[in-house]
Amino acid sequence: MAVTPLYKLFADQLAASIRDGVLRPGERIASVRIASQQHKVSVTTVVRAYELLESRGIIESHPQSGYFVREQAQPAEKPAPRTARQDNPAWQQSTEVDVSRLVLATLKTIQQDGTVPLGSPYPNPALFPSQRVAQYAGKITRNASQSSVFDDLPPGHPDLLRQIARRYLENGLKVDPEEIVITVGATEAINLCLQAVAKPGDTIAVETPTFYAMLHAIERLGMRALEIPTDPERGIDVGALEEMMKTQPVAACMVMPNFQNPLGFQMPDAEKERLVRLAERHEMPLIENAVYGELYYGNAHPSSLKNYDREGLVLHCSSFSKSLTSAYRIGWAMPGRYRAQVEKLKFLNTLATPTVPQRAIAEYLTQGGFERHLRRVRRAFAQQRDLMRHFVLRFFPEGTRVSEPQGGYVLWVELPSAVDAMELYRRCLALGITVAPGRIFAATNRYGHFIRLNYSYPWSREIEQALKLVGKLVEELAS
Repeated sequence: MAVTPLYKLFADQLAASIRDGVLRPGERIASVRIASQQHKVSVTTVVRAYELLESRGIIESHPQSGYFVREQAQPAEKPAPRTARQDNPAWQQSTEVDVSRLVLATLKTIQQDGTVPLGSPYPNPALFPSQRVAQYAGKITRNASQSSVFDDLPPGHPDLLRQIARRYLENGLKVDPEEIVITVGATEAINLCLQAVAKPGDTIAVETPTFYAMLHAIERLGMRALEIPTDPERGIDVGALEEMMKTQPVAACMVMPNFQNPLGFQMPDAEKERLVRLAERHEMPLIENAVYGELYYGNAHPSSLKNYDREGLVLHCSSFSKSLTSAYRIGWAMPGRYRAQVEKLKFLNTLATPTVPQRAIAEYLTQGGFERHLRRVRRAFAQQRDLMRHFVLRFFPEGTRVSEPQGGYVLWVELPSAVDAMELYRRCLALGITVAPGRIFAATNRYGHFIRLNYSYPWSREIEQALKLVGKLVEELAS
């Protein structure tokens, strides 16, 4: 069981005193030195506690005067972004997808050196044990004579297949290693699975908003997207999906049940099972993107759609890019009844996934330490989520709504309706700050006043100042 850091315990104790009225708004609190003496903790502990309380908007520092309880000790919680509605007739129609050019243009600017990466889709690489995995890869490369050319062929290296199956078993899902096909990241897994179950012109149901890689797969294969209203706390509206399926054929459904990008929700188990049962009644394949499944904030690993799959209709896709290392782009698919088609398509599309990265990751998993690494990452992300939410609540204007992710590392923000997120994106970029505009998360321009923010990077004054600037720009655009 994780031990709560002393500075956080001290911060919680002080916050409770403020809530109870022992310390009132506007009152000065003890200096760092005096608090250290009174509570018999180190100066560093007090400083970190005060910084945490300040980031939450509970206290504030006055130069040369010390720390004071804020007049509004805790900002009023702003509601979650609103659920997309289906009462507009436009919701009933599938649409062609053409988002790749906009996504590529925004990703190129997000990658620019020197920018504050609030718009990045990638987790902070400094959190990953990349050097250790690279050491294993180097050792394997030096002993290349031990490798066989046939190790590259689908479904993948047996050591990695076995370790992935073992990981699922540890999390409560029995998986046969022979069910798994190794891919070049989750993106290839998603594309192969979609190609296996649908053809050009078919309609694919997707959440809205959804991660743009799902839309890219639909666009690449010449299919159409049917956007399904999605709740920021409960996930895809299964009832709405069922109603839409009565009016038009749906070849497959693509979803992210756990810590969806960009909303961050964890779909309740009952809704996951309900979705799988709907798929069974209609013989509809479900493509499950599970890349964030290991990045949960709760006490237990979340279930996946695969846990409820009795007919082999769930094509489960995941990777190590978001949880271990993005350097090698190692992913996999568990395609259920479509496994043979996916393995064949893997061979036809990219022939094979390189062996050395597979073996290096397998060696890392064999030697242990993955769970310890994940606990550290989860704690960091959970704390940084709280920090970023509090700063958005504090510095963005009225009319702002903020998600509360249960895992992953991205925050979805609904801005006042007058704000053009693309204009905000351009103004932020001119100041060396990146945000992800909402337009890239839908096949249609439904999210013109939404943005996504990345909170995986350690909190710093640079990030704090960047958020303040973004808040000011939002206020200017809103007025």
